[in-house]
Amino acid sequence: MAADSAPKVLFELEGVFIHPSSDEDGIEQDLLVSGSLRIVDKDAEIMVEYRPLEDTVDPSNMLCAGKDSSSVMEWDQCSGEKSHQLLETQQSYETEWDMINAVSFKKKTCTNGEGSLNHSHEKSKWAFSFSVGDLRSITVKEEGWTFLLLRLKESHSSLPALHFHQGGSKQFLDCLRRFALLTESTGDETCLLVSTPNKALSQSFENLLDDNNFGLVHQKFRKDPYVTTLGGFSKVTNYIFDAFRGTEEQHQRPPEEVADLLGEVIPGLEINQQEEPGFEVITRIDLGMRPQVTRREPLSAEEWGKHQDREGRMINIPLLKQVIFKGGLCHAVRKEAWKFLLGYFPWDSTLEERKVLQRAKTDEYFRMKLQWKSVSEEQERRNSRLRDYRSLIEKDVNRTDRTNRFYEGIDNPGLVLLHDILMTYCMFDFDLGYVQGMSDLLSPILYVMENEVDAFWCFVSFMDQMHQNFEEQMQGMKTQLIQLSTLLRLLDLAFWNYLEAQDSGYLYFCFRWLLIRFKRELSFQDVLRLWEVMWTGLPCENFHLLVCCAILDSEKQKIMEENYGFNEILKHINELSMKLDIEEILQKAEGISLQIKNCKDLPQSVSVILGLDSELSEPTDCGTPPALRPSQRASQDACSNGLLRQSSSHNGCKVAFIS
Repeated sequence: MAADSAPKVLFELEGVFIHPSSDEDGIEQDLLVSGSLRIVDKDAEIMVEYRPLEDTVDPSNMLCAGKDSSSVMEWDQCSGEKSHQLLETQQSYETEWDMINAVSFKKKTCTNGEGSLNHSHEKSKWAFSFSVGDLRSITVKEEGWTFLLLRLKESHSSLPALHFHQGGSKQFLDCLRRFALLTESTGDETCLLVSTPNKALSQSFENLLDDNNFGLVHQKFRKDPYVTTLGGFSKVTNYIFDAFRGTEEQHQRPPEEVADLLGEVIPGLEINQQEEPGFEVITRIDLGMRPQVTRREPLSAEEWGKHQDREGRMINIPLLKQVIFKGGLCHAVRKEAWKFLLGYFPWDSTLEERKVLQRAKTDEYFRMKLQWKSVSEEQERRNSRLRDYRSLIEKDVNRTDRTNRFYEGIDNPGLVLLHDILMTYCMFDFDLGYVQGMSDLLSPILYVMENEVDAFWCFVSFMDQMHQNFEEQMQGMKTQLIQLSTLLRLLDLAFWNYLEAQDSGYLYFCFRWLLIRFKRELSFQDVLRLWEVMWTGLPCENFHLLVCCAILDSEKQKIMEENYGFNEILKHINELSMKLDIEEILQKAEGISLQIKNCKDLPQSVSVILGLDSELSEPTDCGTPPALRPSQRASQDACSNGLLRQSSSHNGCKVAFIS
């Protein structure tokens, strides 16, 4: 074998201390161990190393700098050039305190050889190194300086705390984030949970999904999940893949261990590999032939008028929805029809009642708009969240659908309306505020409405359905991916098994489809057609998941015949953007829904996902339940609209996969 290549140093910081406990045998009370902390790349494995310096330091040997500038200068001169460079790199509040509490050290004199030996023993005792992949969590504490508590996955005891008396903890964590996903623990904001991806897979995923409009920048998830999730969630995905595979020498992990790992990485997912009470095992089922279906022409303005009585009430609504589902709407009807489909206008309201509603909603809208319009620069300077929302909105508005004539050019009034509506939504739902990707959902609505107020309230209704896609915990996205995998496994077990063999069984390459409802996969006009069809609530709940299945069904032959691996599947799916035929997709998705409905032995979990269980779904006169706010959604016990209710206890919401 060739000799191992020399390790590449990615981060190095001297003056990191360990405070040994005074009650340990042979350890001098209040002893400080100073050392060097490094992150190195050893043959593609990222390691963290701590090595104490040759001379141990104790408090009696400290030369404390005074608070006057001359003392600081004196300390800086005796510390040398390296200390000067260190201060320049530490751009945090730690540095300000360090300038006041700056310290330097003198070597502790050893009176005999024995003393030197003892210090050498203590030095080797406190040295340690570990792979970043073995790191479970990092707890960040403050006591005048920052210190970090590192915990490993396979160890019940913690490593010694690392004290950053001279700063540098932020730089260490920032470097670590290049190779691991650090997320705040829900129960303890000082604790960062660590998950490590496979570097090559993660990098390919990020490069694949990067485009001119959405660069993969590093921002907090709550500000930018559209970008961060495509990168960060792929890291979680790859961590799962690595955990499932184990090393090349190992066979696949036991099913129960796989379930535990997945539950650890993505909290809230309930997946069990064993057949037991409370879990339904999905096996191969004969679904029968898929029915052939046809589409029709879009609903015309004349046909729309026939569904209104003299007072403007909509009549024969189930038939009207069926017609819209089968063919969509002509553009002239959309401005009015979308208000009903999205729940802004009640189906049974009269023309006069809608005028009164519009006046009230106009007043409400401009009161909220005035709230952010009237914020002074001085106020905004002290409101970091509003400032961050505005910054993100301004950035996104300038790159949303700029090739569409409605938004193209400089100083376009459409861009101004897009900006103002998104800013006002921050006032309407300040907890969620603005999250990247929401501009993609608003753009087609504003294009159709051509009115600021109507577009805002239709957007609010759409966001009621999509809310959990953008929440920080992303429970809606996690659940939809599991549901989609369940449906595909039922529809085509052989294809699902192939994807599973390529580490793609959980369909994370469909993430963008679900996050913004195919907005970046279809042409602008096709997005309008797809959305209005889905808003009818027909032919079942979560029809968008069957749309995903229809697309995958069309691509499975090429994927399997070409023997695509993980990277090739991602690339192929991404390159489908703007090449999809919406009418063909809708036709196939409807056929799949009929095929599933005709199945006599349909698994309970699938019935729940599609709302086919009469015990769990209560039909309304309009054929679709009204949109629910997040607070209402959490109290429900059924799975619908791609979201898993947090209080759900029905067995059908728990899915068991068997190999």
